Amino acid sequence: MAQVLEFKLPDLGEGLTEAEIVRWLVSVGDVVAVDQPVVEVETAKAMVEVPCPYGGVVTARYGEEGTELPVGAPLLTVAVGASDPADASEAAPAPATAATPRAAAPAPAAPPAPGPTPVRASASASASDEASGNVLVGYGTGAPAARRRRVRRAPLSASPAAPALVREPVNGAAGPVPVVSPLVRRLAREHGVDLRGLTGTGRDGLILRCDVEQAIHRGATQAPSAVSAPAPAMAPTASPSPSPAPAPASPSARPGVTRVPLRGVRGAVADKLTRSRREIPDATCWVDADATELLAARRAMNAAVGAKISLLAVFARICTAALARHPELNSTVDLAAREIVRLPEVHLGFAAQTDRGLVVPVVRDAQARSAESLSAEFARLTEAGRSGTLTPGELTGGTFTLNNYGVFGVDGSTPIINHPEAAMLGIGRIVPKPWVHEGELAVRQVVQLSLTFDHRVCDGGTAGGFLRYVADCVEQPAVLLRTL
Repeated sequence: MAQVLEFKLPDLGEGLTEAEIVRWLVSVGDVVAVDQPVVEVETAKAMVEVPCPYGGVVTARYGEEGTELPVGAPLLTVAVGASDPADASEAAPAPATAATPRAAAPAPAAPPAPGPTPVRASASASASDEASGNVLVGYGTGAPAARRRRVRRAPLSASPAAPALVREPVNGAAGPVPVVSPLVRRLAREHGVDLRGLTGTGRDGLILRCDVEQAIHRGATQAPSAVSAPAPAMAPTASPSPSPAPAPASPSARPGVTRVPLRGVRGAVADKLTRSRREIPDATCWVDADATELLAARRAMNAAVGAKISLLAVFARICTAALARHPELNSTVDLAAREIVRLPEVHLGFAAQTDRGLVVPVVRDAQARSAESLSAEFARLTEAGRSGTLTPGELTGGTFTLNNYGVFGVDGSTPIINHPEAAMLGIGRIVPKPWVHEGELAVRQVVQLSLTFDHRVCDGGTAGGFLRYVADCVEQPAVLLRTL
């Protein structure tokens, strides 16, 4: 007999606690195989396909596309051992005799077999034959392994699309409050908002962040009047008191204002930049360099090897050589130990703009790669960033970052360091400018280079020496050959 198993959003690693459903790859009634991708989700690191460790018939899906779910929330249920929807309906448990208020809510667009709350089955001999074990996002599920079990913190609603109920202490009492996001609960706690008094505007009454923010705004606008207005001697009980005068509309309430949630990649970038600006005492130095000879050397390299070597790869090769001479800038600061940790390998990040925002893929062991290898890896990671297929491992672990803002047609910038790194080299556009060359005024190809560095890891002398060496290699590529 078929057995219904519940598959939850797995632990995605890299400190990630939630993910947004981008696209469902299966529908209710579909037959899925073990390790088959069933949903595409976007985390704060990347967009990944999540494989299901069970094989059978999909009986329920949880969450519409665009819904953000925490790790451990139900994704779908699978009737293991069923080969068609008819078998799956027979495997579903009988509905409860007493329906809860939430069970009476309208059913979602794609409901499972009528009425039942999916059963989380224990690992049995029959189930283990149809499951592969723990899910590793982006890598399949591997050989059979013991499945991790999580303690359910709240009962599931009978509606597949209903959010899990989280118990939120309010005024010393605990009870079910329809809140999924831990950020919403934290925001309410920090501002003293009673979640029991809110009516959620989300699906099935789910309390969203905007609901809490509106409650905070109402409290802020009503607090002054409550202090200044004298209390009446006796409040009438038969009729409610007059409604207060409407508060001035907040900027976000005006027509035409758009609210863009800071989540996914954009939210992760915001958090990292905020932390960097808060923790790192950064400084910036810059220099103009004559890149005419560098461009000529790149043309000669392309003609010799028959493959196009990108300008970013040439700068990366110069950068790794400069870091070998100034290893202080390839480091991080351990605040707990009050130590500067110098790193032996250069894992070179580079800023790339995509439709979903800024991402910084990382080229591993860049110090050991040739210009051709660097160019190929930059191209591969850039394409993966544009298509949204970068893995969390390709977006983390960088030790130094290159930022080529010249592609946007600008000359200079003072970027924010990619925490927890210690420095970032910026490259402006290369444009023809008047330049004194060999004692005479000439038109040369000039680029502005900037170095933003953590002043805790080095002083201006080290940073200036690094940047000067990079500029010397740009102006005279033979300098790089002498140091290899």
